[in-house]
Amino acid sequence: MLAVNYTNLRDNMKMYMDKVTDDYETIIVTRKDNKNVVMISEESYNNLMENIYVMGNKENYDWLMKGKAQLENGQCAVHELIEAEDHE
Repeated sequence: MLAVNYTNLRDNMKMYMDKVTDDYETIIVTRKDNKNVVMISEESYNNLMENIYVMGNKENYDWLMKGKAQLENGQCAVHELIEAEDHE
């Protein structure tokens, strides 16, 4: 995580935006009166929102944790994929 003041960000916007998108860096833009802003990539934002949604629903969360426990305990199986026939 990087911290940069507003003036430095403004003067080097492309470089910092490239760090966010290319290097998955999170940037805190520091401002007066501690009114800071966090800059993350759209991909990171979308992942965060998806995690909040999934983890915010107890039924989804419990289902994921059950699956995780099964995987960790070796309660899984590998299957060959069956190709669907083209029905045109």
